[in-house]
Formats: sequence, C-alpha cells, structure tokens
Amino acid sequence: MPFAAWSALLAALTLLVMIALRPAPLPEDLFDQLTGDRSRGRLVFAASGCSSCHSAPEAKPGSAPVLSGGRGFKSPFGTFYAPNVSPGPSGLGFWTDVEIADAILNGVGRGSTHLYPAFPYTAYTHMSQQDAVDLIAYLRTLPPSPAANKSHDIGFPFNIRLGVGAWKLLYLREGWVLDNATSPELERGRYLVEALGHCGECHTPRNFLGALDTSRWLGGAPNPAGEGTIPNITSGGLAWSEDEITTFLKTGFTPTFDSAGGEMVKVIAGLSQLPQSDLEAIAAYLKAVPPID
Repeated sequence: MPFAAWSALLAALTLLVMIALRPAPLPEDLFDQLTGDRSRGRLVFAASGCSSCHSAPEAKPGSAPVLSGGRGFKSPFGTFYAPNVSPGPSGLGFWTDVEIADAILNGVGRGSTHLYPAFPYTAYTHMSQQDAVDLIAYLRTLPPSPAANKSHDIGFPFNIRLGVGAWKLLYLREGWVLDNATSPELERGRYLVEALGHCGECHTPRNFLGALDTSRWLGGAPNPAGEGTIPNITSGGLAWSEDEITTFLKTGFTPTFDSAGGEMVKVIAGLSQLPQSDLEAIAAYLKAVPPID
C-alpha cells in the first residue's frame, strides 16, 4: 500500500478514535420539568461530602461552607487539586444547572472536557436527577470565593484528557455493586453508600489504572496519600452491630468509646446531619454486602 494510502488510513482511524472517546454532554433540556429544593439539597450536600474535599485546606467547619477548593489529593498518577465550586465568578457562577449536573453525573466539564475520576462522578452517576437539581440549588446559596483554581500536577500520558474517555468506556458503569437489595431500607442504604456517600472510593482497592476492584468492595485499601490503610468496613473486617454502626455515623464514637479520626471526622460531620433512618439504612447495607476477609 502506498505511503499516502497508509497515511490516510491512519488519519481516518485517529479520527474514529477521537470521535469514540469524545465527551457526550447531557441534553440542555434535561431539567426542564424539575425544580430544585434548597432544603433537600442541603441534605444531599451533607451525604455527598462535598465540603470535605472542596473547602479550603485551612477552612473551619461552618453552616455555610466556602467551597474555594485548593486541597491536593495525591495518587499514583500525580496530585489532583479540588476546584473552586462556590457560586462566584471564579467557581460555578457562570455555569448553567445542566453544566454543573454534567460534571456531577457524567464527568464532563464546561466546554465538553473529560474530568478526571479523582472527582467521584463514577459514584455520582447513580444520583437521581432530582437530587442533582436540589444539590445545585443549595450550592447556589453558599458564599462565593475568589480563589483561583490550581492546575493538576500530573505527567504524561495521564495529562491527556482524551485518555479519560477510554477509561470511562472501560470502567464507568451504571449498575449497582449490591444488585439484590431486597427491601426499601437496603435500597436506600445502597443509594447512600454507592451513590451519594461514594464510600467505595476510599474503602475499596483499585487496579493499576485506578478503577475500583468491586470484587473486594469495601474491603479496605491502601491510602493513596501513602500513609497507612483505609479499613475494611464489610462484616469480614468490622464486627460492629447495626446499632453500633449507626451510633458511630451519628456521633463519631466507636463501641469502645474511641473517636473517629482523619478523614472520617469530616465524613461524619456530614452524615450526622442525615435523619436517623438514613444512618440505619447505611448500617443495614454494610451488614448486607458480601464480607471480605
């Protein structure tokens, strides 16, 4: 085959790959029939742990968090920095509701760019559209921040965002890990753990490409920052009763009267705002998932 023909074939294949891996934004009319409720959105915000990652590293807890971003998250692929997602011009002030939802539910940023899965849209893709609208309505009530976003510190080839499209084709799934939720309580617990709470993002080990190994779901994982491990919270590693789990999520105290430390302090600060029935549903879910030794 002549060189020109080979070149044309290579160009055609490259174009096909780029088309296959390009972002697919959500439709602009997605929320036309929905109205956001800020009060419900506050609970979605609390369950989703948004403040834990997007508040500035030095920020103090407050009723109206300033989501100025800037916190760094180390990984084997580099360091990712949480962006400013406050409602000001430096954050999401000029984003439409659908553009914000596209990031949360689809991992697609403004301007149709793939977002890195350091942002847990792999869990949030299970979030209901109504919860997404409510969350966005609440986000717009928070204080704005003028803080500029930091660029991720990642090298080649992970800095090629088109590669995230290939990663999504391999690993972005719509199904639940626990596919046999047999009661409304377990369904609610599954939604809170697998979707809003994105618990698997920390408590489940990953493969060499950073995707969750769901065969060891919630079975504990190395700390990506390189300091210690994140515990196994299945019944194979956590012998607490449902009542003890519920109490821990509400108060931060273990059955032996120790207290939560590290990142769990921020997690519990959010979860403790949820109704008791939600915390009981989370506990029931954790007892229902297959135990990991």
